[in-house]
Amino acid sequence: MYKNLFIDLDDTLWDTCSNNRECLKEIYTDYDFGRYYESFEAFYDIYMPNNLELWARYRRHEIHRNTLILERFRYVTRPLGIEDPESVLKINTDFLKRTTTKTRLIPGAIELLEYLHSSYRLFILSNGFREVQFLKLKNSGLSPYIEKMILSEDAGIQKPHKKIFDFALKNTNARRRESLMIGDSWEADIVGAHDSKIDQLWLNPAGLPARDFVPTFTVKSLAEIKNIL
Repeated sequence: MYKNLFIDLDDTLWDTCSNNRECLKEIYTDYDFGRYYESFEAFYDIYMPNNLELWARYRRHEIHRNTLILERFRYVTRPLGIEDPESVLKINTDFLKRTTTKTRLIPGAIELLEYLHSSYRLFILSNGFREVQFLKLKNSGLSPYIEKMILSEDAGIQKPHKKIFDFALKNTNARRRESLMIGDSWEADIVGAHDSKIDQLWLNPAGLPARDFVPTFTVKSLAEIKNIL
């Protein structure tokens, strides 16, 4: 039935949560954020909710990319007296560069791609930034299994909007009924694919409840996907 698998990268294959946390710890230490924050945890508990909200607004097209990358760090560096755009963007650039060197994957990622790649066309469909996504894919050993990466920056619109899924189908010469979207984000991956009439496979390790509709498939681990495909 399926010939084309569109797979999210961040927190579906590449362990974004762990890798980014490690990079933020390095930033916290190297830029001496401890002169204001009592601990890394205190810093992280302020940074992360703000970062997630900015990404949500970016997906809804309420803010531009430049606003996201500036405000996610300026929000936490302002109390340190660092708020001019040049200085804040320098920290963000440093952070993004560090992320490309991190290679922790979601458990079972390589094994799954090894299992799938001889039977399906595998594509990455991601809202992440071009300057880091290709390096993350390469450095973590995922590149050999992926035929093509489609980014929201190329489509000019982010998941979950239907247009990025249409763009992905067109640019991979894939038929909608022969395609499956695999991802961890209910909003971006699963709702987006559902609204685009593409079947969905939700990686849901926390066992969260589905909202409004039941996805085509739901798994708690990547290993379970072998029982479906």
